[in-house]
Amino acid sequence: MDTAIARPELLLVADAVAREKNIDREEVLEAMEQAIQKAGRAKYGHEKDIRATIDRKSGDVRLSRWTEIVETVENEETQMGKADAAKIFPDKSVGEFVVDPLPPIDFGRIAAQTAKQVIVQRVREYERKKQYDEFKDRVGEIINGVVKRTEYGNLMVELGRAEALLRRDELIARESFRNGDRVRAYIYDVREEPRGPQIFLSRTHPGFLAKLFAQEVPEIYDGIIEIKAVSRDPGSRAKMAVISRDSSIDPVGACVGMRGSRVQAVVQELQGEKIDIIPWSSQAATFVVNALAPAEVTKVVLDEDAGRVEVVVPDEQLSLAIGRRGQNVRLASQLTRWDIDILTEAEESERRQEEFRRRSGLFVEALDVDDMIAGLLVTEGFTTVEELAFTPIEEVAAIEGFDESVAEELVRRAEGFLTQRDNELNDKRVELGVSDDIAALEILTPPMLVALGEKGVKTLDDLGDLASDELIEIIGADKMDEATANEVIMAARAHWFDDEDQGGDQPEAVEEAGHD
Repeated sequence: MDTAIARPELLLVADAVAREKNIDREEVLEAMEQAIQKAGRAKYGHEKDIRATIDRKSGDVRLSRWTEIVETVENEETQMGKADAAKIFPDKSVGEFVVDPLPPIDFGRIAAQTAKQVIVQRVREYERKKQYDEFKDRVGEIINGVVKRTEYGNLMVELGRAEALLRRDELIARESFRNGDRVRAYIYDVREEPRGPQIFLSRTHPGFLAKLFAQEVPEIYDGIIEIKAVSRDPGSRAKMAVISRDSSIDPVGACVGMRGSRVQAVVQELQGEKIDIIPWSSQAATFVVNALAPAEVTKVVLDEDAGRVEVVVPDEQLSLAIGRRGQNVRLASQLTRWDIDILTEAEESERRQEEFRRRSGLFVEALDVDDMIAGLLVTEGFTTVEELAFTPIEEVAAIEGFDESVAEELVRRAEGFLTQRDNELNDKRVELGVSDDIAALEILTPPMLVALGEKGVKTLDDLGDLASDELIEIIGADKMDEATANEVIMAARAHWFDDEDQGGDQPEAVEEAGHD
């Protein structure tokens, strides 16, 4: 018996909704099938597997009940045992479905309303998914929209069929938009959320400036010139580092344009934001010098381990290098990703002299020599008594003004000073109660042992209970790294495992030193 009911108007409705919402006709028809299916379950039982189909050509609606053939029945409403099925449907096997046609249902007012809600909800879901799929790959693009409304200073921007959020803190300072104004912004994030895709816009993002230049400078769009880094103080000042892949093209000149036409177009869009365009360099020191323009730099000292760079500028260039409220050095630091310390030549000279006096004083006191000999040692690069004590005598003798006998005496005095100091520190270590077991660990020096004792670390168990970061804090980050700290802690714990092997009562598990 044919239980189909002809509803050709469903196809017309599906076509109309698909055109209006700009979604696929098939998705609308699937939403209708789910609506009819829900109404069918309301009539025949929610626990049953009721399915509806709409013929894509004629609009015929068919309703049917599906029952799966299984080895063991867990749900009698949707499943049928293999033995029972064999009696009625001998041609069916486990995993297949028995499909029973159901008579068409007459949509009452409540059923029709429910079906309508399901269709509206599914169409909205399809619409949101389409919006998300459309914009998720457009992160990093500039888009034009119209301000639809303002909520607590945040702008809701209409982008055709979608809506985006331009938050107040993503607007350039002193910038004001009213409803109906056109706005150009940068898509920096698209998120899929329950209430629909959330599209976030920005006019302060560094990528906005970079994309504006890509629109104005054909060489950037074509990939001949690459923007390597951008830092911004939105609405005030920005720095942009560029490099050319074609040696015949000046990257800075191309971005500035004839009489500044290209850069001015970007400046106008950014409410007068001043833009410094500088050449990028793979040499960190050169890049830092370029980034601090227009200030002149006389000296650069890099500390790669700390990620810091010390820059020396002429005294009259200090205010220019720092900039108003530190703006120039801050933008340069963001651009280069180095922490920049700026000193004047006078400050650097004074600090160098103070460092020279301090080190000379150290050698005068430790070696009982005059200022001239101490000064020669410092000039040759010696910074500690340990360095001198472990330097071969012939290298010390090679210093101008020294001979072999002087070198031997200096090294002997350095060794004597270290021995005396270590004895004093060892006595203090014993006085503090630090055990000989800890002192036997070769990695730990006498000053380190005293530092441990002053913090109450006196036994191997005390030391083994520390985490690596705690040990580094006690010893000093300049004297011990994490790998060495872990090695010391594991050495202190070694006796725990020895005790376990002998059947002692010790902790069942020992975590890694760095993760206590």
